[in-house]
Amino acid sequence: MPQIHRTVERPSRQWNRKKGLLSLLSFLLLGFVSRATCAEVEYLTNEWSLNTGTSSQTCPGIAPDGTIYFGTFTGRLWAVGPEGSLKWIFRAGLEIKSSPAIGTDGTIYFGSRDRKCYAVRPDGKKKWEYHTGGWVDSSPAVATDGMVCFGSWDKTFYAVNPDGKARWQFSTAGPIVSSPAIGANGTIYFGSHDDKFYALAPDGTRKWEYAVGGPIISSPAINQEEVIYFTSVDGSCYALNSDGKLKWRVRTGGITESSPVIGLDGIVYVAVNKQLWAITPDGQKKWDRNVEDLIQPTPLILADGSICFESGWGVMLNIAPDLTFNWVFPGVNRAPPAVSATGDIYVTDAIRFIAVPNKYSLGRSPWPKFRGNSRNTGNVKDRPQ
Repeated sequence: MPQIHRTVERPSRQWNRKKGLLSLLSFLLLGFVSRATCAEVEYLTNEWSLNTGTSSQTCPGIAPDGTIYFGTFTGRLWAVGPEGSLKWIFRAGLEIKSSPAIGTDGTIYFGSRDRKCYAVRPDGKKKWEYHTGGWVDSSPAVATDGMVCFGSWDKTFYAVNPDGKARWQFSTAGPIVSSPAIGANGTIYFGSHDDKFYALAPDGTRKWEYAVGGPIISSPAINQEEVIYFTSVDGSCYALNSDGKLKWRVRTGGITESSPVIGLDGIVYVAVNKQLWAITPDGQKKWDRNVEDLIQPTPLILADGSICFESGWGVMLNIAPDLTFNWVFPGVNRAPPAVSATGDIYVTDAIRFIAVPNKYSLGRSPWPKFRGNSRNTGNVKDRPQ
């Protein structure tokens, strides 16, 4: 049985004055926030941790009752209570990189490298599985009518009914690892390795496509005006209007799979290799800040407007939009974080699932995190209220 490790009490923000940690923090902060000093750094400890024995690259999905779902590279989907207790483990055939999405009835949807998309009931029993011709790393999106859609390495985009029966398929010229986003009118947006960004109608017909200069491995974010943001390994961040016309393009040089998120004031935050960029809604770079290595996970926006992101060295940082440095938590893995309704931030390291205490819940912006909302539905209608 996995072990739960807890602090003696819920810790407040506190400083760790061990010489090794302070040296690390000092090094990380050099050139990042010039006015910060080592004495001002707040170091957070975990509230609890659950030993999983393996790593995860998925963004946890959180059900309305607080249950947390995440996948691991050993092919296991974990269900964990908000206090850290293990509820159940579901076993898929191979690695899980696809982040779980939670339907309105509590069904959990996710893909696996065993070439299947799964639907699992809240009690951990399999509802159905849907076979594809390739790995399913794309995280499913859930439409308002319950339709589940996702891409596969077999170059096909799938739409499946809530009962597991095929609704339609759409073929592209390249593998699809980009996780889809669903707009307010039901339009489905995603990118492909064929250097194109697609918009499909709810019935699977192509509305438009937009060609870029390289594969699209990130996932789109949608703002309240139905402007769609995404990046490509061609080194650019794009903003497209809902009719497929270019609003702006910002040359970043970025090549990672980290996806854009949207702040409370409409600012677009995106990881660009070893930097975090802030881009205004009209496509102007507001600022950038360096860290020590490639930022792979998608940032997280909290209710106070602050941004959580991984430094590239396994350290999670939190800064305000004005670059005020808030806190640091060391020892995280390269998976997108999630945050509970009470403010606990969920992250992983090489062998543990961790809850980090924090005062703020998910930011009420159009797209504050990977997959847009706590249930990971990728549906703009499920935005935080």
